[in-house]
Amino acid sequence: MDPMITVAIVVGVIVGAFLIILAAHLRIVSQGNAVIVQRLGKYRKTLETGLHLLFPFIERARPAISLKEQVADFKPSDVITKDNVKMMIDSIVFFQVIDPKRFTYGIERPLMAIENLTATTLRNIVGELDLDETLTSREVVNEKMRQIIDEATDPWGIKIHRVELRNILPPPSIQESMERQMRAERERREAILRAEGEKRSAILVAEGHKESEILRAEAKKIALLTEAEGTALAIEKINKANPNPAYITLMGYEALKVMAAGESTKIIVPNDLANVATLFTTVSETMGIGSAKKTKKETKEKK
Repeated sequence: MDPMITVAIVVGVIVGAFLIILAAHLRIVSQGNAVIVQRLGKYRKTLETGLHLLFPFIERARPAISLKEQVADFKPSDVITKDNVKMMIDSIVFFQVIDPKRFTYGIERPLMAIENLTATTLRNIVGELDLDETLTSREVVNEKMRQIIDEATDPWGIKIHRVELRNILPPPSIQESMERQMRAERERREAILRAEGEKRSAILVAEGHKESEILRAEAKKIALLTEAEGTALAIEKINKANPNPAYITLMGYEALKVMAAGESTKIIVPNDLANVATLFTTVSETMGIGSAKKTKKETKEKK
């Protein structure tokens, strides 16, 4: 074989191997991740987003670490309250790696460490509260746990953003008692609402009757005022017409006839009988005047 060909093959193999080794030591870090690089087993640097070349055979990259906020859903933990009620509580922790170096070298199995730390912190906090306080003070418990766990995980390069108690499960007997209490409370509220509704209905009915009576009284008042105004207007017109005594006498006679024609069994006669006589005399004269006028009219017609 030609020596030149042999040399070319050897050079090609060497170049190919070099390219393969070079490609193997190229590392691309995606967005939201970080990579720890070790040189001969010792921390060398932290790779951020982009393309990086490692020194062959000397530097080694560890698995990528996510810098995004993560959620850890831990299994329920048994806790005992201050009034000796045992219950199960499961929690959720929202955390983020802010220092990849401390996260890598600070503690072994950090997620397990966070879970155990969350459980022990929860037991300590709930142990200082009774059952009612535990059920009604979730926000207080969440904030206390967040502060304690965040302080404990700071050396590990972890930031605790939120801690939430998802489920609080008391014993079955306590749950039944709470359900009975809630049922009684709902019935009490229902009774109060029903009583308020009946009260409101009665008030509205009473207000309706009151307004009706007021309107009826107003209508009666208006009718009386209208009648009085009509009577006054009639009297005023009669006064302006200056009626003669005969007309007034006839009106009085008509009034007596109406009284006599009524269904009443008693007729009140004035004490002054002279006035009665005068009344009848006047009526007679009036009737006579009317007859005389009629006779004169007939005589004229005959002529």
